[in-house]
Amino acid sequence: MSDLVAVSGARIFDGDEWHDHAALLIEFGYIAGIVPIADIPANAERIAVDGGMLVPGFVDLQVNGGGGVLFNNAPDVGSIRTICAAHVHFGTTALLPTLITDTAAINDEAIAAGIAAAAERVPGFIGLHLEGPHLALSRKGTHDPALIRPMDEADLARLTAAARALPNLLCTVAAETVTPVQIAALVEAGAVVSLGHSDASYEQANAAFDAGASMATHLFNAMSQMGNREPGLVGAVLDRPDVTAGLIADGIHVHAASMSAALRAKRGPGQVFLVTDAMSQTGTDLTSFELNGRTITRANGALRLADGTLAGADLDMIDAVNFMIDTLGLPAGEAFRMASLYPALAIGRSETLGHLHPAAEASFVHLSDDRQVQSTWICGERVWARN
Repeated sequence: MSDLVAVSGARIFDGDEWHDHAALLIEFGYIAGIVPIADIPANAERIAVDGGMLVPGFVDLQVNGGGGVLFNNAPDVGSIRTICAAHVHFGTTALLPTLITDTAAINDEAIAAGIAAAAERVPGFIGLHLEGPHLALSRKGTHDPALIRPMDEADLARLTAAARALPNLLCTVAAETVTPVQIAALVEAGAVVSLGHSDASYEQANAAFDAGASMATHLFNAMSQMGNREPGLVGAVLDRPDVTAGLIADGIHVHAASMSAALRAKRGPGQVFLVTDAMSQTGTDLTSFELNGRTITRANGALRLADGTLAGADLDMIDAVNFMIDTLGLPAGEAFRMASLYPALAIGRSETLGHLHPAAEASFVHLSDDRQVQSTWICGERVWARN
């Protein structure tokens, strides 16, 4: 492949505006610009796609598995490769493999795997999300209650060291079980702290946000709800423009009306972004799998434990985007931003991720006119194509 490549034949959404009759210029794996077809440089290698649209690659901050692999069950570099490779089929070009509540030993293995994956430059890997084990038992969801525990000094030391070693570290904690001092230490070390699986009061949540927590994990799910006299964690999140929130847009985890209300409450750009909370079934025909010795069953668009508890989501990012457009009526550009630019902003990576402006990574998706993934590119390389 030439050092300079021009991709044309589709409408281009750069993250802000749409470009027609234009070409996306790629140089050494980065975006060099968007130019009219007539202005493609003579020395550029031309690649034509068949209609549709080119949009920024999706960024997923909560991915428990994919390709038949669950990160908790095999926290190693091979699993990270498999998970990242599975999600490119659905337009995701950057993700955080997510480890849910587990033992200290498994956490150590996951962190070591993440450091190794970063050193090996695994395509699509941008860091880790450690969701637990420092959560609230009352809002455990599918997390194993026997493994949920308070954060001690060894845990804090492990996480601060990981934050310094990994390209990105996202930590989900409960505001009532992790102190503001501990949150401040994590943020100072470079971690992004998110509140989730928490029964915190409005006051507790705000104390955590004041200490540096800046995100909420899967808004509405596994957290104290907003009431008339106690706003809870949901109310605190909706009340603060400085807090972002992930949203599982499958129509099962959160009612469409609740999603719409949250978007109206958090009107600032980037305040709500999409996550899949995907498990090992993504990209496979698996109908069941194991987590911490418990069977999770896939049926009717959902993943559930035997007692009916939701256990992650049977969702990929392009389906989440299409839900926001087709069910909530969002403009396509805004839905694409919720899957790309906004999560990149939430973890401080918007300089190079989530858009197609000059100097950004040339990571993008070719979609058909009906918004189905045709091919996925990471840093200028086409890593998957439908045909």
